[in-house]
Order: sequence, then C-alpha cells, then structure tokens
Amino acid sequence: MTAPLGLIAGLGDLPVSIAENAVETGQGVYVLRLKGFEEPRLAAYPGDVVGLGEVGKLYTLLKQAGCKDVLFAGIVKRPNFKDLKLDLRGAALLPKVIAEAGKGDDALLRLLVREMEKQGFNVVGSDEVNAGLLAPSGLIAGPQPIEAALADIKRGAHVVAALGDLDIGQGCVVCEGLVLAVEAQEGTDAMLARIATLPEAIRGTPHTRRGVLVKRPKPGQERRIDLPTVGLSTVEHVAAAGLAGLAVEAEGALMLGRDKMQAAAERLGIFIYGFKT
Repeated sequence: MTAPLGLIAGLGDLPVSIAENAVETGQGVYVLRLKGFEEPRLAAYPGDVVGLGEVGKLYTLLKQAGCKDVLFAGIVKRPNFKDLKLDLRGAALLPKVIAEAGKGDDALLRLLVREMEKQGFNVVGSDEVNAGLLAPSGLIAGPQPIEAALADIKRGAHVVAALGDLDIGQGCVVCEGLVLAVEAQEGTDAMLARIATLPEAIRGTPHTRRGVLVKRPKPGQERRIDLPTVGLSTVEHVAAAGLAGLAVEAEGALMLGRDKMQAAAERLGIFIYGFKT
C-alpha cells in the first residue's frame, strides 16, 4: 500500500491543488491544517488540525497516518512566538525557531526541513509531486513582449536576486528600467496595489501598458517549501496595475490554474513569460 503524502497546509489554492493531485495519482493524502490558517476546502480530506506550537502532535499524527513524504504548502503568517501554545516538543524547539527567524524566512524554513528529516520524514517540494505546476520557458500567454519589456525582465531578475541575497522577497516591478516596487512581507498582491497609486508618468495604465512584474526564487533558497507562486489573482492584479505583463523564472515558479491564467491574460491583453537565468 502506498504511503499517503503528509500535507502540512496553510491557506490558499496551492495546498488544495496538491491534495487533489495526490488523490488523482493514487498516492492519497493526509492533511494537517494549521490552526488559524485552516483552508476550508481541505476539510474534506483525511487529516486533523494542529497548532503551530504543537510539534509533538504533528509528528505523532503523521507517523500514525503512515506518512513518509511530507510537503509544506499554503499561506501562513509569521506568528507572535510569545502567543504560541506549545507542547513539550514545541517548547524544546522554540529557542531554535526564534534564533533562525531573526535571520530571515529562508533560515527558518531550513530549520523546519532539518527537524522533519530528523524524525525520518522525507520533505518534498510541490514541483516534485506535480511537475506540471512549474512555469515553462518562453511565451506562456498574451502578446510577445517588446524589447523594452524584455529589458525590464532582465533588470527585474537581477533586482530580485539581490533581494534574495538579503532574504527580503521574491518579486519586483520594473518599468522602462525604473524599479517601482520590491516585494517584502506584504506579498505580491499588496505590492501591485501600491503600483496603481503611483503617478501615471512612471508606470503603465490599462490603456498604455508598461512595466513588468518579475518573480523568481531567492538564490540558494530552500525550494522545497517556498517557491514563488502565481495564479489568476496575480494576473488580474498585474492588469489592474497597468503593467504589460508577468514574468517568472522558467522551472523556478509555480503556476496555479494555468488555463485560467492564460485565458485571463489573453482577455486582459497582458503577457505571461517564462525567462531563463
């Protein structure tokens, strides 16, 4: 009997897509929804709810379910560590968590992976269980990017790499060489909302589209947990911000609902492009 995939899940479409794929491929899934970040659509799957500080309970439930492969997916906001309800395992781990959290998100994620592996679990990435989520290379949807847009993509890729070295974010917006915004803790959609408030002289509009949202992984990041993810809402926010398109690193970003993304891009007149580094 195939061991079910252990899915430690937050909010959003990604964990739902992973769960659906695990069932469709015959592996099956056991979902641990994180308390305070329970995705309602995952309630239909076998599993339980665990608090962020209930580390021992999490280990026990995964082992009882027979899980060997474990995958982290979904939106989870960094908690106030003082407010966490801890079991004994959680209390023992907390000092390490606080120390690594101060170094940035990637350091914290690497700690989580190490601790899971110490328990004998194999931590896998979303792209490992469903390679079809990875962005392809070249034009994915919409009009071919003009030379100015391709130059913005190249500059944006360099900017995001620099951000990644500082463990800040995975995205930026560039318009005709000018960096209009960089992504930090607010997330991509909030960053794009800021773009729409900037003077039209330095950005595009829905009538005269200019600029590109560029997303790529941080250099050397823990790809099994935190690959950049884009979906239909990303396309809609890119269009609302007056940008010409969305560019993601080929095989370095996840696309959720690609068919819907492509249809929306065509309808809104923006491009989706997979660039190589």
